[in-house]
Amino acid sequence: MKTVISTPNAPAAIGPYSQAIEANGMVFVSGQIPIIPSTGELLEGSIAELTNRCLTNAAAILEAAGLSLKNVVKTTVFLSDMNDFAEMNAEYARFFPAPAPARSAVAVKTLPKGVRVEIECIAARF
Repeated sequence: MKTVISTPNAPAAIGPYSQAIEANGMVFVSGQIPIIPSTGELLEGSIAELTNRCLTNAAAILEAAGLSLKNVVKTTVFLSDMNDFAEMNAEYARFFPAPAPARSAVAVKTLPKGVRVEIECIAARF
């Protein structure tokens, strides 16, 4: 059985997908881009600010599932420019102190709406 997780405190899906799905105690949070939930507008700013918004959006979705970033076991970070990695990584570390979840970080040609960063995560109930 799968359960849809949804909250107005994170951006609404911009396509045929859910903000998150829970199955067997695992919560799969769709990739979050730096959209401001209250306005639906894209955030402009440094890669640190954009990373912060992506992770804040993910945290809001996890909260709607009764979890927090402490439950995250895996993330994937998509960057449109790997030159942004160090700044993204510094901001990311503020959200995930040790022991940090497993992570992949990849450079991609383009991201939805032309954003510079997108972050997805998987969390577990424990």
